[in-house]
Amino acid sequence: MAGRRKTDPFAGRVAVNAWRDGTADRRTVTTAVRFTLEELADVTPGHAVEVRVPPAGAVQCVEGPQHTRGTPPNVIETDPQTWLELVTGALTWEEGISSGRVLASGERANIEQWLPLQATRRRQGELGE
Repeated sequence: MAGRRKTDPFAGRVAVNAWRDGTADRRTVTTAVRFTLEELADVTPGHAVEVRVPPAGAVQCVEGPQHTRGTPPNVIETDPQTWLELVTGALTWEEGISSGRVLASGERANIEQWLPLQATRRRQGELGE
């Protein structure tokens, strides 16, 4: 969804690469998190699940019933480091959940099938190597 995009995709990819290389400062990590949240919203459009990565950002995604007030019934929350590990494949969903680094509540709060994001984009034919 183009309307959700706030981060320039090129800048986002540069930020993710800087995080991978260990050269990212706090601002760059925030850019990487926001970019990957926007990527997730693009590949899983909807409003059934809210993914929170404080303090960097949050996004609603996954098809299903739309939530409009109060705390959503399907919430995933984690920190920036864990989030970037999940979306790049450095950490599996199962490892994140079992270690307590990822908190997920609600019957739809499982985004494992879309992780890592680059693999999802590749499967959809939208991202090259």
